[in-house]
Amino acid sequence: MNKIYIFCDGGCRGNQFEHNIGGWGAVITYGDKTKEIYGNTKDTTNNIMELTSCIKALKTLKRYDIPIEVTMDSQYVIKGMNEWIQGWIKKGWRNSQKKPVENKELWQELLELKNRFTDIKFIQCQGHADNKGNNRADELANIAMGEIE
Repeated sequence: MNKIYIFCDGGCRGNQFEHNIGGWGAVITYGDKTKEIYGNTKDTTNNIMELTSCIKALKTLKRYDIPIEVTMDSQYVIKGMNEWIQGWIKKGWRNSQKKPVENKELWQELLELKNRFTDIKFIQCQGHADNKGNNRADELANIAMGEIE
């Protein structure tokens, strides 16, 4: 069975400061075809860039009936999609501390995209390790940030 593999990553240089540079990258592979996408923005957060990488990658897909594996090193996105999001919805988009979920609009967009697909899995990998796809997504995010420095 064919499968689409997506590797995503996002980053933010100066994440702790109000003015910073963010970038995201994604590698999408289907069979022998590979597509790379990336983008950047200013004054963002690392978590926003991680979510954006996944959203942008899923938006490139034209078919919803092919199994998809989304792999990234972001525990925030992976746990969010696999563990936390249903609880947030039940609690009216509040987290375990009863505070509003940060980046709610992006989470809602990602959930809407996820629900279009018949078979989609979100898989965590170790960052900056031996995962070729994740390493390339990281490179793309850094290329994107470098374009606006």
